Amino acid sequence: MITFENITKSFGDKQILKGISAEFVQGKTNLIIGSSGTGKSVLLKSLVGLISPDTGSIKYHGRDIVGANNRTKRAIRSEIGMLFQGSALFDSKTVEENVMFPLHMLTELSPKEKLERVNFCLERVGLAGVNKRMPSEISGGMQKRVGIARAIVLNPKYLFCDEPNSGLDPQTAMIIDSLIQEITKEYNITTVVVTHDMNSVIEIGENIIFLYKGEKLWEGTKENILNAKQEILNEFVFSNAILKNFKTQEDL
Repeated sequence: MITFENITKSFGDKQILKGISAEFVQGKTNLIIGSSGTGKSVLLKSLVGLISPDTGSIKYHGRDIVGANNRTKRAIRSEIGMLFQGSALFDSKTVEENVMFPLHMLTELSPKEKLERVNFCLERVGLAGVNKRMPSEISGGMQKRVGIARAIVLNPKYLFCDEPNSGLDPQTAMIIDSLIQEITKEYNITTVVVTHDMNSVIEIGENIIFLYKGEKLWEGTKENILNAKQEILNEFVFSNAILKNFKTQEDL
């Protein structure tokens, strides 16, 4: 579980986050949604400790990462897996080397143990046997799955996904959504997904917060988002749904 209270962040005289509070539940897919420029990325970077908020607390099962000493921060970060937008794989490394990278950096496992863990994670995301391929030799959807394998290779308690469906066709995006939700349930992870993809919201949005101009304007689930009595949220939901449908038809 991740709880955060009164998170604010400014850059110069521009306030990006305006007192955001929420709770992200263990074993569920927790979504941060909103249009571009609403503070989603800044909130995500604050949550994982890449930037420090000006005020507020961010607690991982009671451990506050804000103002924590280096030992506590390292301990929390060792429990975090990240799926970056665009997968962010190393082009010069094979699939196996990409997934193994965190094990080299943060563990003292033997080479045999590392390879076993890599193979397990690749098999879990449906990519058994692609170890020696280069990122350029596999599809965008497969690259995302390699990114997921790398994100879970350290058996994290917390999984953060930044726009996991960016650049994917609708069918592949659904596969990635399902995989993220399956892994969340299977390993009882606290998963946080930043997205503006309404298909993802409807498919896996068990706990959703909607940001608008740096504020949390709404919080709820996929079951009640379509009937929410919040005009700005409704505009976001339906405009993105229409845009998604238009793009899908363009691809046909």
